[in-house]
Amino acid sequence: MPAKVTSFAVSLNVPAPEASAAFLVRHLGYIVEMENDGFVSLRHPGGGSNLIFLRTGLSTFQPPEVAGRAREGLLLVHVVENLDEVHQQFLADGVDVVTPPETEPWGERFAQYRDPNGLIVQIVQWITGE
Repeated sequence: MPAKVTSFAVSLNVPAPEASAAFLVRHLGYIVEMENDGFVSLRHPGGGSNLIFLRTGLSTFQPPEVAGRAREGLLLVHVVENLDEVHQQFLADGVDVVTPPETEPWGERFAQYRDPNGLIVQIVQWITGE
């Protein structure tokens, strides 16, 4: 029988955990659930998994061989109902736009932004009837 999973979190190593946390709090409404020196755990009031940011180089990180920065190819994807409104707010706030809004043939409308640690935050809205 599989283990009963009661929650799920993603933990990312970044040089400045507070900066990535502040980005998601300000722009996407996350709430700081726990924090300590080199550690910030966020949750979103709308549900979903927790996001944890750890300062790169923490001596307590295990296993040490993967203690570097968050890996290449990582996207922090957030599904919203109003991508264009979110995009306009990000522009007004001076957020670094990586990919402006575009729509894929299968109905995924998305845009990408860079947080202060260089992580890519992708905002997605699923479009129906296209």
